[in-house]
Amino acid sequence: MSGHYSQPTGESEELAIVGRHLTKAYGLSERKAAKALEAPDPAAAVAAEGGFLGAHDVSFQVRKGEMFVIMGLSGSGKSTLLRMINRLNEPTSGELLIDGEDIVTASKTRLRELRNNKIGMVFQHFSLFPHRTVRDNAAYGLKVRGMPKAERHERAEAALARVGLAGKGHKFPHELSGGMRQRVGLARALAVDPPILLMDEPFSALDPLIRRDMQDLLSGLQAEDRRTTVFVTHDLNEAMRIGDQIMVMRDGKVIQVGAGVDIVARPADDYVSEFVSDVDRARVLTAQDLVRPALLTMSVKEPPDVALRRLADNEANGAFVFDVDDRLLGVVSDTDLLVAINADQPDLSGAVSQDYDTVEPDAVVGDFMHLSGRRLVPITVVDRERRLAGVVPRAAILSALSHVKETSHA
Repeated sequence: MSGHYSQPTGESEELAIVGRHLTKAYGLSERKAAKALEAPDPAAAVAAEGGFLGAHDVSFQVRKGEMFVIMGLSGSGKSTLLRMINRLNEPTSGELLIDGEDIVTASKTRLRELRNNKIGMVFQHFSLFPHRTVRDNAAYGLKVRGMPKAERHERAEAALARVGLAGKGHKFPHELSGGMRQRVGLARALAVDPPILLMDEPFSALDPLIRRDMQDLLSGLQAEDRRTTVFVTHDLNEAMRIGDQIMVMRDGKVIQVGAGVDIVARPADDYVSEFVSDVDRARVLTAQDLVRPALLTMSVKEPPDVALRRLADNEANGAFVFDVDDRLLGVVSDTDLLVAINADQPDLSGAVSQDYDTVEPDAVVGDFMHLSGRRLVPITVVDRERRLAGVVPRAAILSALSHVKETSHA
C-alpha cells in the first residue's frame, strides 16, 4: 500500500485520527530538511546532510472506537509516528487531524489542552512516581487538570478497580510487580477518560504470561469503552490478538494496512510475508474468512424426484434443505431421496437428515478443522437464526493453512 491518503467520501465524521503525508526528519534544520525531502531519494539526501528520516510520507486513518495497531521491527518508524500524533515528535511536514483539527498547526496552549483532555498515553516503561502512592499515581492526570483531591481520588480508585487493582491504592510502586505497575500506568490513562489513547509498546517489558493477561485486560476494556486506541508493537501475535486494523511499517514507510486476517492471508510483499510466516493461521482465520457459497440448496416443498435429478445434474453428494422461512432444516442425499420416491412422499420433509456439522461465522478454524471431510456436505456456516451463510470446503482450509493460492472453490 502506498503512503498516499485519500479521504473516503461521507466517512469523515467516523474518523478520529487522520494522518496525511507525515514525515519526520531528525537532526536537520527546517530549511535543510525541506530541501532534502525534495530530492529523488529523500532518505539518502537526509542522511547525506547528517540527519535521519524516521518516517516518510505516512498516511493513515483511524476510525472512532477502533483499536489501530502500528507494527514493525525496531527502526521501522512506528514509535516516531505514534509520538507525532500528540506532537511529542514534531512532524517535519504533513498534516495530523484529530477530529478534523490539524494539530500540527495548533498553538502550544491548544496542544496542552488536547494532551490534558483528549489524548492519553501509556508508555513502554511505567513512568510512575516512586514517592507517590498508587492512588496518587493513578490520579496524576486529574491533578494536572486541577480536579479537587477527593474527586480525583474517587476516580482513580474506580480506574484502579477496572484494571484489577482494587484495594491497592495505598501501596507504593516498589511494592508491586511489573505487571501491576503497568496496570497502574493504564489506570492513570483511564482515570482521565481520554477519547483517544496512545500506547507505545506498553507490554513489551513484561514476561509472556503477564503480557497475555494485559492483552486480555485491554481487549476487555476496549469492548466496554470502544475508545479510539493507537497501539504500537513489534509482536505480530499481539497485533493479531487485539487489533481491529493493523498498519505494517518498514524504514519509516507504510507497507500494508488491513485487518489482521487480510494481512496474514494476503501479504503485500515479501517483507510482510516473512513477518507473518510464523503466525498460526489456524488460530487467526475464522469460518467467515473461508466461507464459500453452498453448491446446492432446496426447498422442503420440492418433490423428491425433482430433487434427485438436481443432485445428479450438479454431481453433488448432498444438498441443503430449507423451510418456508429460509431456515436450514438439514441435508438430503441421493439414498434418502430414493427412499422418499419409493415411499411416494410428496416433499422432502421425510428425507431430511442431520448429516452435517455447523459452526458460526466467527468460529476459529483451529477449533473446527478436524470436522472437515466427515460429513455428506462441507462444514456448514450458520448464524444464530439457523440461516445459511455458506460452507467451508476442505480445500479452502488446506489452502489457507498452507498459504497457497486456491485454483478452485470446489
